Amino acid sequence: MNFLFLRSYMTRLPTQMRVAVIFMLFVVLVSYLGPWIASINPLSISPELRLNPPSTAHFLGTDMFGRDIFGRVLYGGQVSLAIGLATAALAATAGTVLGLVAGAGQASDKILMRIMDGMMAIPGILLAIALATIFGRGIWTVILALAIPEVPGVARLVRSLTLTIREQVFIEAARSYGASPLRLLVKYILPNALAPIAVQATYICGLAILYEAYLGFVGVGVPPEYPSWGNIVAEGRSFALIAPYLSLYPSLVIGAFVLAVNLIGDGLRDMLDPRFALPD
Repeated sequence: MNFLFLRSYMTRLPTQMRVAVIFMLFVVLVSYLGPWIASINPLSISPELRLNPPSTAHFLGTDMFGRDIFGRVLYGGQVSLAIGLATAALAATAGTVLGLVAGAGQASDKILMRIMDGMMAIPGILLAIALATIFGRGIWTVILALAIPEVPGVARLVRSLTLTIREQVFIEAARSYGASPLRLLVKYILPNALAPIAVQATYICGLAILYEAYLGFVGVGVPPEYPSWGNIVAEGRSFALIAPYLSLYPSLVIGAFVLAVNLIGDGLRDMLDPRFALPD
């Protein structure tokens, strides 16, 4: 019954969004179940197999240490996906709280928005590199370094939504019945702002996966003992002339997955706001 409901719901989605959702589910399932089913060890070193091109034994070839690239790409998906989702969740949560507080009063609005303006004046990737350099390499360091620069954008979005929604008639009615400011924010304003926040979160997830690759490329990303798509691309740059496949395949996966995330974000925007809807 649940499968039939899911199938019926999927058929109602725009074509590009349906394809993107199927692709994302495929990547997630392969990343988490593939290594377990195939018993692949991404850290297994075989020096005698170093820099072997793609073959039947090693689907995507081997790297400079003889490690199977296919297995590392699968395991790297677990790390990269976790970073993308955690960054989006953290940035969306912090930005939503700050945006609601800023939109609730004039004093908080002036203070918080000036802080957000100052943060937005710094390029996000440079701030991420600085934070990752200060606090050292680590998965949670990368997540914080990627989430903090995205908080101002979410905060400004939620603030503008709060200022718009609080002028609606149903807010005035709730206020006339004695609803407290906190109740107005949590029960009435926040639920009506969740749709744009969800769309923004999808874009943050895609950007986080891209920026994680950037951080790995400059040497301040995820530690080498944790294979990620960004790390695999970074490790292959020194062998780009003799073994371009080291960086090619994970780069293709990153590009395809980020494209799928952006298509889902566009689809959500079209579904939640009919003004942007286009014929399928």
